[in-house]
Amino acid sequence: MKSRLTGIVLALCAAGSVGAQNAIWRTDSLQEVVVTGTGTQHLLKNAPVQTEVITSRMLRDYAGKSIEEILSGLTSSFAFNEDDMGSQMQLNGLGNSYILVLIDGKRIHGDVGGQNDLSLIDPQNIEKIEIVKGASSALYGSDAIAGVVNIITKKHHEEGLLLENSSRFGSYSDVRQHNGVGLHLGRWNSFTHFQLQHSDGWQNTATEHTEGSEPPIYDSRNKTVNRHTNWQVAERLTYTPAKNLELYADGSTYWKRIYRVSGKYPHYDVKTWDMEYHNASASAGGKWKLSGTDYVSLDVDWNRHAYYYYYTAMTLVEDYEKSAGTLYYPYFPYLPDQKELQSDQQRTMVQLKGVFTLPYENRLSAGVEYRYDWLKAPTRVDGGKASDWTGAIYVQDEFSLIPCLNVTAGLRLNKNEQFGMRLTPKVSAMLKLGSPWRLRATWSQGFKTPVIRELYYRYVRQMSGTYLYLGNLGLKPQSSDYFAVSGEYTQNGLNVTVTAYHNRLKDMIALVTIPNYQAPAEYILQYDPVKTRQYQNIEDARTTGVDINVKYTWRDLSIGAGYSYLDTDANQYDTTHDKMRKVTIDGMAHHKANLFATWGHRFLPGYRLGLGLYGRMSSKRYYQIDGNGNGYQIWRLNTTHELGHSKHTSWRVEAGVDNIFNYCDRTPHGLHLGTTTPGRTVYASLSIRFNQGKNIKNSYQPNINFRQNDEDN
Repeated sequence: MKSRLTGIVLALCAAGSVGAQNAIWRTDSLQEVVVTGTGTQHLLKNAPVQTEVITSRMLRDYAGKSIEEILSGLTSSFAFNEDDMGSQMQLNGLGNSYILVLIDGKRIHGDVGGQNDLSLIDPQNIEKIEIVKGASSALYGSDAIAGVVNIITKKHHEEGLLLENSSRFGSYSDVRQHNGVGLHLGRWNSFTHFQLQHSDGWQNTATEHTEGSEPPIYDSRNKTVNRHTNWQVAERLTYTPAKNLELYADGSTYWKRIYRVSGKYPHYDVKTWDMEYHNASASAGGKWKLSGTDYVSLDVDWNRHAYYYYYTAMTLVEDYEKSAGTLYYPYFPYLPDQKELQSDQQRTMVQLKGVFTLPYENRLSAGVEYRYDWLKAPTRVDGGKASDWTGAIYVQDEFSLIPCLNVTAGLRLNKNEQFGMRLTPKVSAMLKLGSPWRLRATWSQGFKTPVIRELYYRYVRQMSGTYLYLGNLGLKPQSSDYFAVSGEYTQNGLNVTVTAYHNRLKDMIALVTIPNYQAPAEYILQYDPVKTRQYQNIEDARTTGVDINVKYTWRDLSIGAGYSYLDTDANQYDTTHDKMRKVTIDGMAHHKANLFATWGHRFLPGYRLGLGLYGRMSSKRYYQIDGNGNGYQIWRLNTTHELGHSKHTSWRVEAGVDNIFNYCDRTPHGLHLGTTTPGRTVYASLSIRFNQGKNIKNSYQPNINFRQNDEDN
């Protein structure tokens, strides 16, 4: 029986080899080199782990102003509900804390109330985006239970001087500015970039939801999205002392201010402070190439994210530090233009990694990591300060049992300061069945320890009444089992991918509404909250779904669609009624979809026109409290105009209309929105690029030197 099965598989492989010789069509995207799924280079069509790519062409045709707009518009698996505290991203039913966002393989840092501030990412500096769904803990650790989003930035290797500028203007005084300066001299390469983002914000409704018997407020001053400004300066310097060795150092500084309007209703829209953020980062490291595919790399990173209240009126604030251990809270006056630190989060990471080619078509990846997190938050964390560290060792092997079957297996051993050790495995396989067919399957485990915020948090938020948020020192680590199977068909310009997945979580951590009597008595006496919410372990949870992506390309025309079906539930212990109850995971929508059609044609040597029509849809989003988010569909038209180029300079214009049919969610403030879009908006941008020299090969560029099975169709 075993020999018969082997013979069948080999026959299918042989058919694939014959089909490959006759194949005459290839899409550009299938020739993309991807690294996120395995940490090693593969052509997209031969990546053992299912990887979704937003290519540079897709980014250029879509012309999104932010990473949130790009991901929600070009994939069907993501959902966002942006507010002052961050992006509130969700991927296949799981929220921001389960999604690992990387920039060139490094973790983004910017935890704002549990939500990453994705405005740290400059969309004009993105080359492509790689998305791997499901637990990837073997390579990436505890933050990757839902998936990994790897932002690959543009690399500038031109000899001599490079100057680039992009200026975008849109409705509601939306301004996006990008400037870059690159300099390549011999073994030295420098790139400095600046980005500025500003919006006056908007108000979708003046109605304010109120709790209990109070009537709603119909002339609230609160905005759906507040006026905000942020800017960032970043520098990357590389030095190549030898052909096979590159050293680098980079750093950045980031500032953001959110301006909150002040109304006349206490606890609803009287604001006496704005919000201000200061981020900084520094890193250094190097990569030593042992051969075309083998290397050893070392990276050391430090990141800081600080969050302040910037007072706009005289405000009396309780001084927690002076009153520690007592029920007496002396007040300290803050005057206009003074700041109060809310949180200062710092993270240091050291990563050593090696990739080695072994006999019998094995490729081994191994590494060690150390991460130290430190937090100071006088008004938000019990005790004012807290810290945590995690170490890890991981190993992964890629091998081919037979020419058309690739298997990737990995193990990661985590050691956390408070929660001890845990081993997490991962296995993926890809089978080539004839020229157009690929079958992939993955099983992986995830492990995530509670973060500092979930353990020590203590925060009061004024929205529709007073909400008290509490940490929980009794939390247990979370674990997950992820199963996925996918099929891919590619032939004559058509690409179809269908993926079914099931993610089962144990001891999932979520904010749960608890009776006030279960909270510490001193907090209830002090704040008299309308609701008290605490981080707790839900008994278990699951997400199950199917993702379908279809794309067809014919000459200058590309059309495509994506659909995501999702179902979630969790077993939560109801302390009030002493029983288990079924709940949905907050933010879940059963159905999401996106559609696109793009066309581009060069009419003259100096002019190319591009047209793109895009649609994104979502059904109702479910929440345990404060109402559900309405379903919606939004359509977008974008035009691109390449105006030609001289010997060293090129010009490009983009213009379009977003939300063509002017949909706007009028749900009252304090309740959940399906989308925060203000309705129809228009935008236009101009990009200019000056390149003094010509492209040259750089040792840090991806080396397309694959094993034979990666070159086969």
